[in-house]
Amino acid sequence: MSMTFDVLYERAKAVLNPRKLSEYAESGGVGAALLTDSGSVYTGVCIDTACSMGFCAEHAAAAAMITAGESRVLKMVAVDWDGSILPPCGRCREFISQLHDDNLSTEVLVDEGVILTIRELLPHDWRGLAGRVAG
Repeated sequence: MSMTFDVLYERAKAVLNPRKLSEYAESGGVGAALLTDSGSVYTGVCIDTACSMGFCAEHAAAAAMITAGESRVLKMVAVDWDGSILPPCGRCREFISQLHDDNLSTEVLVDEGVILTIRELLPHDWRGLAGRVAG
């Protein structure tokens, strides 16, 4: 039985913990959960800094996944501090897509009841243009 997006949403929501880390950094305002092909779920939170050196919750969850030796994401969701679903930013879409050849097929909950693949979120992916010659 496959894990539902409802369960994945709850896992992402459970790691939310908005807090100030220092005068220049805060974290925990966005939580993310990634389901891998092994059935494992990896979670992470965003870190926001004054100099834009932080990273998204999806990046934190992906780092935990890579650390554990996995790279194939089947499903993913991000949740804002108020519980609303957030579609991944362009950087996260691209990042996840490059971690495994099959991640363009990753299902992403982008809004309540709306599931798209990374491929659909990157409709003009540069990989499809790589073999073309400008003319």
